[in-house]
Amino acid sequence: MNAEIIAIGSELLTPFRQDTNSLALTAKLNELGIELDFKSVIGDRRSDLINAARIAFGRADIIIFMGGLGPTEDDLTREAVAESLGLALRRDPRLEEELRARFAAHGWKMADNNLQQADVIAGAEVLANARGTAPGQFLRAEFRGKQKVVMLLPGPPHEILPMFDGACVERLRSIAPPRNIATRVLRIAMVGESLADKRAAAIYKEHSDVQTTILAGAGEVQFHLRAQAASQAKAQKAVDTLASKLEDEFEEAVFSAHGESLEQIVGYYLQMRSATLAVAESCTGGMLAQRITSVPGSSRYFLGGAIVYDNSLKSDLAGVPPLLIAEHGAVSEQVAAALAEGIRERCKASMGAGITGIAGPGGGTEQKPVGLVFIAIADDSGTEVVERRFPGDRDRIRLYATQLALDTIRRKLM
Repeated sequence: MNAEIIAIGSELLTPFRQDTNSLALTAKLNELGIELDFKSVIGDRRSDLINAARIAFGRADIIIFMGGLGPTEDDLTREAVAESLGLALRRDPRLEEELRARFAAHGWKMADNNLQQADVIAGAEVLANARGTAPGQFLRAEFRGKQKVVMLLPGPPHEILPMFDGACVERLRSIAPPRNIATRVLRIAMVGESLADKRAAAIYKEHSDVQTTILAGAGEVQFHLRAQAASQAKAQKAVDTLASKLEDEFEEAVFSAHGESLEQIVGYYLQMRSATLAVAESCTGGMLAQRITSVPGSSRYFLGGAIVYDNSLKSDLAGVPPLLIAEHGAVSEQVAAALAEGIRERCKASMGAGITGIAGPGGGTEQKPVGLVFIAIADDSGTEVVERRFPGDRDRIRLYATQLALDTIRRKLM
């Protein structure tokens, strides 16, 4: 079976709001062996919603509508889906009573337009919403002689995800034909996308039974492997065989064979070595520390550090000699090393990391252009400094710098 997700809301067509619900639902559909073939975002115009619904009913087995179930005039999902299927809407007395009771319990006055949330498409099952006033709906309907599964779900993430897990997953499991799907995600650090694909293509093209998708970000390439087979064991063997060959090709550049983030892997290594880490960041402004502390339990190995933008703070907080900065400049191999060594000593950490660079868009010179970054890692064995010039805008340069810093720590701990 294939699926289509339609996210509804004119706000999703602006730069200020993003559809993230579909990412979570796609993962849950894939776990059930259901492929997502189409995804779209539609504004709050009835004619557009009806057209989008009819197109979706014509090409997908399972159609999920997200949003547009509220009480306002632009919440038109129920009406548009009902019209597209040629079905009536009916007011559910039980839902109406529950809405009135909910408002009364909070001492709120209920406007009449709230009652449209009690309108149910003929034949639909009502899905309770414990976290909001808009119930969902689950419907098996016919469209042009073919059976369709239709879901109407609320838009807020804290409402839709619990509803999908609690009310939709088992219903879909009973409908979807059993399929055996195995997946793996390999993540590779500091290898360019085109080079990674060139090296990997000859390998994955020999495995036509595995679907390979390549995704790239700043300083990272991901290989998403997916196979279907008559048994789970056969599907798993197919992806594991290809994953093993890719690991042999990329060797130490592969930092994760099962989808873990680079900061997670660094945390694993630090704990395995009973080591601790402190950081001193200039151009990345705390981004490295943020990535490290985004991992639960990072307090076991991350001690802390300092954001040292101003040169005086490089000296005061990380112990960098002012004369060193004056002689070599704040963006230099020598200052990066001093940052790593100084913060390590002051925090009494096993390892220290120092980052200094020019993130731009201004501040670059011919000798030290925008994108130039120095990263230093210090431990008992000495201090290693890496120099790179990264492309892109300010955010991308900063992300590249933290990625390289984490990867350099990982390799030092291996």
